[in-house]
Amino acid sequence: MDGRLPAHVEVNGLIRAVQAVGGFGMVLHKGERDGGTVLVVLVDNQGLGVLYERMPQLDGARKWQESRVQVFDNKTDFDDYLQRRSGQDPDVWIVELTVADRERFIRDNLTTA
Repeated sequence: MDGRLPAHVEVNGLIRAVQAVGGFGMVLHKGERDGGTVLVVLVDNQGLGVLYERMPQLDGARKWQESRVQVFDNKTDFDDYLQRRSGQDPDVWIVELTVADRERFIRDNLTTA
């Protein structure tokens, strides 16, 4: 066992964490219950998203890293990317979280391996 939380438990925890600080969370794509990859889209007050996903590190850890940023001039590119990811990997979970203090939420909830 790798000690990893089942995906549905992790997703539920992220949504509860964002709700605890007055934010909103929803599942955009539901993946494999236990082993699916989890992608997190944090939305700012302008409605633009930043995608975070775990990336493997040299030491074997999997740390959350920013992997894509939605830009105002081309919002559809970001949405198309998410659709491609869910099409390529039907096991992937995509969770959208809206929270007022995004930096604090990232620091408190997405900085662990």
